[in-house]
Amino acid sequence: MRFPSDHSREPEALRTVGVEEELLLVDPRTGRPAPAIELVLAAAASDDVAALVPEAAGVTHLERESKREQIEVISVPHTSLSDLARSVMAGRTLADAAAQQLGLRAAAMATSATAGPTQLTVSGRYSAMEERFQGMMREQLTCGLHVHVGVSDDSEGVAVLDRIRPWLPLVLALSANSPMWNGADSGYASQRYQVWSRWPTAGPYDTFGSPADYHRTVDELLATDVLVDEGMIYFDARLSPRYPTVEIRVADVCLEATHSVAIAGIIRALVTTAAHEWRSGFSPDPLPTPVLRLAMWSASRHGVTGPLLNPILGKPSAPDVAIDALLAHIAPALSASGDLDRVSRMVADVFTNGTGAERQLRALHARRSARALVEEAIEQTHRSIGPSSSVLDPLPI
Repeated sequence: MRFPSDHSREPEALRTVGVEEELLLVDPRTGRPAPAIELVLAAAASDDVAALVPEAAGVTHLERESKREQIEVISVPHTSLSDLARSVMAGRTLADAAAQQLGLRAAAMATSATAGPTQLTVSGRYSAMEERFQGMMREQLTCGLHVHVGVSDDSEGVAVLDRIRPWLPLVLALSANSPMWNGADSGYASQRYQVWSRWPTAGPYDTFGSPADYHRTVDELLATDVLVDEGMIYFDARLSPRYPTVEIRVADVCLEATHSVAIAGIIRALVTTAAHEWRSGFSPDPLPTPVLRLAMWSASRHGVTGPLLNPILGKPSAPDVAIDALLAHIAPALSASGDLDRVSRMVADVFTNGTGAERQLRALHARRSARALVEEAIEQTHRSIGPSSSVLDPLPI
């Protein structure tokens, strides 16, 4: 049984939070993904692009991903969501400015709107993954939002992983932004999660109980010789193999930067709440992993338009009721960090105007072409994050 969050707890120091956003590189004339990552990264490193986006210096950087049609935008860690917002928008603007040097754009779409082959990024690791996983790797072109939140050590990190499990379907539902697959409406709000779930270790995980059990599980998985390396531990949330953080990997990349930042705020509040529960002696919710897997499926299928698992009740609720339970659970942490208003506005926007998936489909049905969908996605990707941001308006095509 879950214990309600304790609204009387003492405030703690704000945890750091950083994000990794995977964006598609697209040709705006056709709407198709463009295999151009090497040229885009070279353009981003040029003095000309640096001069166009000076606000990106020191707060964000760009990296390759597994496919040449995508780019990863990585923020530095922040304690302020306002600072994170500037990093996220600067990263999107930098990626787009570099892409525009080649007549391309960077779009926050978690799957492509069009069908077609993809190209593997040149890398020994990615080649090894293709050799082992064959068509699964060749078809894999999905873009996620990975959120890193600071933890003190592995003991706190594993305690957090054990306690955030039941809430992760709601994070996926709010972020859903991938309705398209092979050029058609997939019927899923997050087709990305469906495609991603084909990887052997992807998806929900059992509670671990201790760092020793977590690392033992990882070692046992690696010992099967199915995975290429530890980077393929694709749990919905995991201890970062590189940073002193927990890494939550369930979210689609969000169409709007404001939504990405609010999702990061929700996740930080979940981590803060879980750490408090652990220190207070509250046990993790014993939700069976098969039930959690079905809850993730429902979130992927419907976004916020269908029933979602309500961890407080232990059964599905109407989507607004389930999301209200999430907000009530993390409200003390959001209030302590000053993020309650930002997150509440994002949630209200999702229920009023739709998730990214709903917005993409509206554009598709209104204008009847994948290219039009991509044009609108580009516009929303680079929409100004607000008057407090110093980021420039998007560059013209």
